[in-house]
Amino acid sequence: MIRIQNLSLPLDHGLEDLKRKAAKALGISPAALGAVRLLRRSVDARKKDQVRYICTLGVEVENEAALLQSNHSPNITSWTPAPYIFPGVKRTSPLPPVVVGMGPAGLFCALFLARNGLPPILLERGRDVDERTADVEHFWKTGSLSRTSNVQFGEGGAGTFSDGKLNTGTHDGRIGAVLEEFVRHGAPEDILWQQKPHVGTDVLRSVVKSMRQELLSLGADIRFEHQLTGLRVEDGRLTGIYYDTEQGPVGEALDCDTLILAPGHSARDTFRMLHEAGVPMESKPFAIGCRIEHSQELISLRQYGSAWTKLPPADYKLACHLPNGRSAFTFCVCPGGQVVAAESDYGQVVTNGMSFRARDGRNINGGLLVGVGPGDFEGSDPLAGVRFQEFWERTAWDLGTGGLPPIYAPDRPVFHAPAQLAGDFLSGRASTAFGKLTPTYRPGVTAVSLDNCLPPYVAESLRSALPLLDQKLHGFADQGAVLTGIETRSSSPVRILRNEELRSPLRGLYPCGEGAGYAGGITSAAVDGIRVAEAVAARP
Repeated sequence: MIRIQNLSLPLDHGLEDLKRKAAKALGISPAALGAVRLLRRSVDARKKDQVRYICTLGVEVENEAALLQSNHSPNITSWTPAPYIFPGVKRTSPLPPVVVGMGPAGLFCALFLARNGLPPILLERGRDVDERTADVEHFWKTGSLSRTSNVQFGEGGAGTFSDGKLNTGTHDGRIGAVLEEFVRHGAPEDILWQQKPHVGTDVLRSVVKSMRQELLSLGADIRFEHQLTGLRVEDGRLTGIYYDTEQGPVGEALDCDTLILAPGHSARDTFRMLHEAGVPMESKPFAIGCRIEHSQELISLRQYGSAWTKLPPADYKLACHLPNGRSAFTFCVCPGGQVVAAESDYGQVVTNGMSFRARDGRNINGGLLVGVGPGDFEGSDPLAGVRFQEFWERTAWDLGTGGLPPIYAPDRPVFHAPAQLAGDFLSGRASTAFGKLTPTYRPGVTAVSLDNCLPPYVAESLRSALPLLDQKLHGFADQGAVLTGIETRSSSPVRILRNEELRSPLRGLYPCGEGAGYAGGITSAAVDGIRVAEAVAARP
């Protein structure tokens, strides 16, 4: 096939417009075109009065070689689809691999193992996605939290209650295989060519269920409400694991010589267990801050001008370097979405963002974060970042709930999040009420000063960053925008060390995905899961 890049088309273009544009670029008649495949589409909004789509196509033509030889445009090149091929399987162990965690890393690792004759045992501390969804909705409505079935834990991982964004800054060749798997399991085909693909939390839940059904059909043993609690090690090699079940018994043993550990970034008890067991790991940087919430109409109008009504809800990606040497940036932006309570234990407040496929909510929210690292944490041990997160999450709890004890209390502001108007934050005064923009966080928010639940250098950095980011996106520092705190779990606070073969120094242990410190989002975590599956299959 021939790939044609940088084709500019109007917002209301159709297939025939694509064909005519492609044929003109090649200097041939549209009738001479064979199959036409859309490979990428993005929005060019640099000129607000001329917003257009920029497309990349793959086309079939006769005499392709001669046509390429006669055309010297850098936008026209030869292209051959390269399907993903799983490497050969050399594993001979009679024991099935064990995968801990059913987020994207664990699911994709398990799926590719099972398809290649190595059906694993999967342990997931949480519940299946339907039961988990009911638990999460009950929590958001009442403040009654399940510690094992929540936004962080359960089938699908933390990404299941997000925007379902599938774009990534990595360039691994397995990304195409990940997107194709999502489509195979029910995601819309446009994720294969959108510049910023997303499926939405509602579609992602059905995709996860479909993947589970395939795993079961391939012989995988899936065990919900099973939590890893210990390792059995002999002479530096893993020989078994211990786990607890929700209903008991406690401390059950399972023979195991290969453990794929994909725990997610909030599995703090697992991190502590691994550290106590002597598994090599280290503290790593992450970012903290708050969620900033705007009117979706405001942001779409600023991004697209009058064309905003013809386009999907706009998002943004902003960053700036600050005089104090730190950087501030936006993260996990959720157009038409809501700010969600993402707690996994009492006594802490944690926010995240979520959108449905339609992205049809009135507000848009995104993380507004500042990078932090080991130099900001007390102590130099691998769990220093975990303690840092916990401290500020407890501070946010105290501020949002008025110092309530960390237990469930009906009809009281349990898990209420501290929130503040951007104008008040910039002026250094506490908020007492909110304006036209209604905060979407449930169970509810408490109007306060966020300076009381952020490290001083983070608050200072955010206050410096807002005007600078407003210069890049006018309206971003709108006085009525709502800041809701606190967001601490942008990525894992630890990295479980592994070598070039993706193995821990503890032989038989394969750290995997975002929780282990090797990914940052759904797609990159899924890619890492496939890589680890390859590594496990390659060892005799």
